[in-house]
Amino acid sequence: MKNAKRLLVMKGSKVAVFDLTRNKPADAELMELMLGSTGNLRAPVVVRGTTVLVGFNGDVYEDELG
Repeated sequence: MKNAKRLLVMKGSKVAVFDLTRNKPADAELMELMLGSTGNLRAPVVVRGTTVLVGFNGDVYEDELG
């Protein structure tokens, strides 16, 4: 996450998009969003360039990864 500029967190059909260069949320807020109900990091996690995708949403993956 150190070099990430964009973060997309997906929980089913809900998608939260963060521009980490402008308005980075507090680390505690990011962790709360990225962790699943078991306390583990949501899966899958994909890093593509400076964009990080956490969780799964087929439409978002199609848009982001082609």
